[in-house]
Amino acid sequence: MILKIRQFLVEIIGALLLGLSVVWLTMGRDSGLFSGWSIEWSPLWLDVKTFFLSIWLEAIPFVLLGVFFSAFIQTFVTEEQVRRWTPKHPLVALPFAGLLGFLFPVCECAIIPVVRRLIQKGMPLSVGIVFLLAGPIVNPVVLSSTYVAFARQPEMALYRGIAGFVVALIVGMLVFLFVKKNPIRLGMESQISHEADHVKATGGKLSSTFAHAVDEFFDMGKYLLFGAFISALLQVYISRDTLMDIGQTPLTSNLVMMGMAYLFSLCSEADAFIAASFANTFSSSSLLAFLVFGPMLDLKTTLMLFGTFRFGFVVKLVVAITLLVICVTMLIPM
Repeated sequence: MILKIRQFLVEIIGALLLGLSVVWLTMGRDSGLFSGWSIEWSPLWLDVKTFFLSIWLEAIPFVLLGVFFSAFIQTFVTEEQVRRWTPKHPLVALPFAGLLGFLFPVCECAIIPVVRRLIQKGMPLSVGIVFLLAGPIVNPVVLSSTYVAFARQPEMALYRGIAGFVVALIVGMLVFLFVKKNPIRLGMESQISHEADHVKATGGKLSSTFAHAVDEFFDMGKYLLFGAFISALLQVYISRDTLMDIGQTPLTSNLVMMGMAYLFSLCSEADAFIAASFANTFSSSSLLAFLVFGPMLDLKTTLMLFGTFRFGFVVKLVVAITLLVICVTMLIPM
């Protein structure tokens, strides 16, 4: 009972801090909310607020989509159903997971809570990781936006889908071969055992779905909020000209564009238009690296991954994704 009260207080305090942070970052120069404080915003800080709001408002609809879909899985999908639907053989299961994006077109902001719930329900870790990495790229919405953004290079959409699928498939195979222990953070894996009690306590499956969605939103939202804020700071205070000066060789060019994708933390449905704006500055290979790396790994999703998986597993995942994206995008003839 004491633990439940403590958890409830932590969630309430967290929600209040989250709300106050958003209000503080979004209030105008002459806001009357804290009129006695006489806050004077510098032009750069106003830019930080603008970038923060753009990332937050772009991501939040997809996070809501993800947490409600995750809550639906938690309440209505049983462990046995997940095991029955997932192909048994890894040579079939991993490509199957890579193509799930066509059926569930969600971006990287929404997919992490969905994959976490599927793994908790019994989906093999390697299959979930492939879906996590390929889903935000190999889906019709993202590929269509890439085709439109690169009207002069329509093949970029095809290359993006192929590169994303290949990288996700290799990472999934590495996880299947070398990761034997469950990397879900302590405390996460125990949620399933309390599902039946939660349904009874909330008065039915519909109420339980909303309750799970609220819990999931505050669990993921704090990482998204902090990641968006850090990303906004970096976008304002790191000059793009400096990054362009560094990216003079094919390797450094790819690394610079991957770094920009990581820092900008754009939604995969919109990042193609940003990448296209660099078409006259960077090579096609580096633009492809931007389009593949960003949806798989950026600042906000890294923090969300740390909130879901153990530290060591996330570090290994980051290294594997980074190396594979560099190799695959540089090997594709463009």
